[in-house]
Amino acid sequence: MNSERHRAGQNRARSIALLLAFLFMLALSALSVAIGTRVVGWSDIVSALGGRVETIGEAAVAVRIPRTLLAALGGAALGLSGAIMQGITRNPLADPGILGVNMGASLAVVIGVAWFDMASANAYIWTAIGGAGAAAIFVYAIGSIGRGGPSPLKLSLAGAATSIAFSSLVIAVILPRNDIAGGIRSWQIGGVGGATFDRLSNVLPFLAVGFLVALLSARKLNSLALGDELAAGLGERVAVARAIAALGAVLLCGATTAVCGPIGFVGLVVPHFVRLLAGVDHRWLLPFSALGGACLLLTADVFGRIIARPGEIDVGIITALIGAPFFIWIVRRQKVRDL
Repeated sequence: MNSERHRAGQNRARSIALLLAFLFMLALSALSVAIGTRVVGWSDIVSALGGRVETIGEAAVAVRIPRTLLAALGGAALGLSGAIMQGITRNPLADPGILGVNMGASLAVVIGVAWFDMASANAYIWTAIGGAGAAAIFVYAIGSIGRGGPSPLKLSLAGAATSIAFSSLVIAVILPRNDIAGGIRSWQIGGVGGATFDRLSNVLPFLAVGFLVALLSARKLNSLALGDELAAGLGERVAVARAIAALGAVLLCGATTAVCGPIGFVGLVVPHFVRLLAGVDHRWLLPFSALGGACLLLTADVFGRIIARPGEIDVGIITALIGAPFFIWIVRRQKVRDL
């Protein structure tokens, strides 16, 4: 009886924290719409939200609205994919960037643009998802070689080596192509500044499917956290559960990379932070990670606009400045042990 009351109290506290996180995300979204190179008033914001674009202020707000939506959706996707990757690998250092998944998507897109003159938005997204999936399979296969299977250390080393190799290949592909080099380099930094409603409408179905698959895999991730043998003993088909969860992560990561570029460290930082609020139950950890990722990318975007006025700093640079020290701290504290 006492344990049931304790569990009910925990769930109530988590529900309140989840609601507060959602409200905080809405507040950050309001700041993102209001803050930029040009100072806008409340009347400009209301008019732009109503569809009017008659003044410079209203035009500025109209540009910031899809940017804010992309930052929220992209951050949520990266935070959620990071939590899933940490869950299926039981690796505290798992992240779309560290495991080479981002660079796999990036390399696929660069090859498509440079060698096949790829131009359509849907082609970008499908190619990025395919590259992300191929990179994830490759890193997991390399990390599984040898005794002990896919240990956290081997997966981290395989991911780091793959990311470096893919990064070098990206440079090799664009080096002889001066006509596309500038745009590719800018995209590779990672940012949300070029967001439009057309780009959002193209990527939204992929993100929606990714979110749905990822959130439905929460119970399976809880089983996998017990270890493969125990999960199988409880009736879980381990390989299928891992593949379904990985599919959700790859969809989220690949689609986000296609429109934002390879933004790193969001999937690493956010799940570790939200475990302090949500614990290790993936039924709570996953939605918290999505909201936390959205809040982090929105904050990074607003901060990048404030500190570099009248210019701006792309979110990929801000998240790297936040994530690199955090990565070092995790390595020192976790000793690369399993979750």
